[in-house]
Amino acid sequence: MENIDEIKNENLLLKNRITELEERLKKYTSGNNHKKYYEKNKEKIMESSAQYLSKLKEENPEKIKEYRRRAYLKMKEKAEQKKTESI
Repeated sequence: MENIDEIKNENLLLKNRITELEERLKKYTSGNNHKKYYEKNKEKIMESSAQYLSKLKEENPEKIKEYRRRAYLKMKEKAEQKKTESI
């Protein structure tokens, strides 16, 4: 019986610890802070991503083909899901 009580107590402590850590994690993963950053630095981010793509185009054009194909397949999948949902 004591063993079961110890396990239950430990389980309760671990559940409390999980909720505590989830609360702390919300501070770092909240979307508002990220949105503010991207709104303030939109031009800088667009510029750096364009530079990355141009660099990639020179170094590894196959990678760009792969990215574009993956984007096309995702777009196609979303369109199919939307179509099935509307039926």
